Amino acid sequence: MDSILRLLMGPWTTYILWVLSDGGPQRFGVLKRAVPGISTRVLTERLRMLQAAGVIWRDQTQTIPPAVTYGLTERGDDLRQVLESLGEVAQRWQSEGAFETGDVAAE
Repeated sequence: MDSILRLLMGPWTTYILWVLSDGGPQRFGVLKRAVPGISTRVLTERLRMLQAAGVIWRDQTQTIPPAVTYGLTERGDDLRQVLESLGEVAQRWQSEGAFETGDVAAE
């Protein structure tokens, strides 16, 4: 379990997986717009790391400019239920005001 948590702990990683889980395969530009505030460099790093871990796939079409699409692999799809559960907990905690002070432990 520690290995999976270390994989998911990187900046923006769970958000990227959430977007791919919720919206299906995405082109790079669409994915970047769906993750507000992420830089191109960080998005590229996160995607490469997730691809190396076998969690997402990458498809590049040889066009000008190249069309690159990312989606969840079977391994990434295994995380769908976990992401949905985390999302439900986050929404509940947010409605309880847990994130207003930035201190979740305050509840």
